[in-house]
Amino acid sequence: MDFRPTEEQALLRRTVREFAESEIRPYSREWDQAQHFPAELMPKLAALGLLGIQVPERYGGAAMSSIDYCICIEELARVDPGVALSVAAHNGLCASHIAQFGTDAQKAKYLAPLARGEKIGAWALTESTSGSDAAGMRTTATREGDGWVLNGSKTFTTHGRVGDVFVIMALTNRAAGTKGISAFIVSRGTPGLAPGKKEDKLGMRASDTSEVRLENCRVPADQLLGDVGQGFVHTMEVLDAGRIGIAALAVGLAQGAYEAELRYARERKAFGQTIARFQAIQWKLADAATRIEAARWLTYRAAYLKAKGGRTTLESSVAKLYASEMAVRVADDCVQIHGGYGFVKDYPAEKYFRDVKLTTIGEGTSEIQRLVIARHLLSRS
Repeated sequence: MDFRPTEEQALLRRTVREFAESEIRPYSREWDQAQHFPAELMPKLAALGLLGIQVPERYGGAAMSSIDYCICIEELARVDPGVALSVAAHNGLCASHIAQFGTDAQKAKYLAPLARGEKIGAWALTESTSGSDAAGMRTTATREGDGWVLNGSKTFTTHGRVGDVFVIMALTNRAAGTKGISAFIVSRGTPGLAPGKKEDKLGMRASDTSEVRLENCRVPADQLLGDVGQGFVHTMEVLDAGRIGIAALAVGLAQGAYEAELRYARERKAFGQTIARFQAIQWKLADAATRIEAARWLTYRAAYLKAKGGRTTLESSVAKLYASEMAVRVADDCVQIHGGYGFVKDYPAEKYFRDVKLTTIGEGTSEIQRLVIARHLLSRS
């Protein structure tokens, strides 16, 4: 495997970085404080191909590689992890689920407007009583006539209030356990589909996170996504890839925090010299740079293997676990190096510190990743 960037990938990184610096950084603090979902940014992201990163060209997407996807998410997260989270959820969950398991008609209908930024994608799995235990969901889908009727509620749904295209998992056969879960595409405006409470979050506040309510929500039979009873299996495959995206987000966030602490260490003076001259600070910087590089290569390895086909459950969990926990450490050191200034909003350290924790929770907690990894190790002969 050769992970050295091609000329095209180097250009992609520069392009997304320049975009993030000019179109996101000036407004990042404002969006964070107001919990504002930057809908005005979506057309600009779409124009760069960032809302259809891996969508095939025939559906209006950019058809980039898995590693290209990681680069895009990294560079957005380096500046504003909340925006990166929205882009990752739109691409890596909603659009990815449709692209992998949708019919030709579903792909033609939904992928093009998602890639063009005309519609925002959402993916609804988690419920108030079933987080890590995704199979314990209560939302149901009952066959009635020529369609399905959905009832229940989802929580912690990215784009729950602003989404236009929802992929929703529901029970179609409670007695069948995980084999009784199916996926459905539900469009905004469908009677019975309504947004619920908007969450007041610690971090990632520019990304909308809300409840989704379903009350006698009737959808046609052709809105079933994949086969009946295959929703859970497909969800796990989507999450394998989604965890690579969260790993890339964690790497980008850590890169941003590292650059902030490096910049501050070079500027801040104490005892007659910059604090970058102190060994205690130098070791934190060295450790951060080393951990970020290790996490980046674990993430790119998982992305490379995904592009080769087949399941990457182990590799995705390894990358997501290490990258997210590494990012927490780097963000913590960023605050520590800033000292008192790391605790106030005049500097970016406190925002990275608030944003980073979600990377160890979303799309499978660190505990779930360790469980997945251990099961794979123990299953080897």
